[in-house]
Amino acid sequence: MSEWRDIWPLHDLRLRTPRLVLRPVRDEDLPGLVEATLAGIHDPGSMPFQVPWTREDPRTMAFNTAQNIWRHRTIVAPDDWTVSFGVLLGDRVIGRQDVRAVHFPDLKTVETGSWLTRSEQGKGFGKEMRAAVLLWAFDHLGAEHAETAAFEGNLASQGVSESLGYRRNGDRLKRIGPGEVAVSHEYRLKRDGLVRPSWTLVVEGHEAAARMLLGCDDPPT
Repeated sequence: MSEWRDIWPLHDLRLRTPRLVLRPVRDEDLPGLVEATLAGIHDPGSMPFQVPWTREDPRTMAFNTAQNIWRHRTIVAPDDWTVSFGVLLGDRVIGRQDVRAVHFPDLKTVETGSWLTRSEQGKGFGKEMRAAVLLWAFDHLGAEHAETAAFEGNLASQGVSESLGYRRNGDRLKRIGPGEVAVSHEYRLKRDGLVRPSWTLVVEGHEAAARMLLGCDDPPT
């Protein structure tokens, strides 16, 4: 009889840090993910996301969160994939860490984006979860570069990027909504430029996931 790993190769993927577990969001994680979102992610007077999804009413936000997760699952292919990791502290979902790649076999570049519920901010979790996916991408998938961005004024995100070794790669003007634009600081990180943490990442269920994401029978280890 088939098991989940045979049906959905990302099912068993786990990234373990000293305090956190990152795993691709499961349906049973969605209520906790929505709860963490509704508890607040940022100051209502600011908007750290290009798509201002946190301005929606709670019912719409919950529906859109589930729909976004499900959409990402349906388009996983070696040339275009997103892995949405739920970030767990114990058995509680406290945030989300996405890793995206387009034409990865040729570009060897990933892009990251994340959020953390406000009650858990300022404790170093944002850096820990970003470091986890960077170590996975560089050391296990064979990525050579990582990119990210943060709007002007988002000092926490910028601080995480700079502490991990990213370099500023220019600015872009982005539209958030009608009549609303903001300056986005772009960052790029080379594999050998990563400021590695003192701890060791534990990766489980990687081989099946890598075969799916990379489209090869013998993924990097």
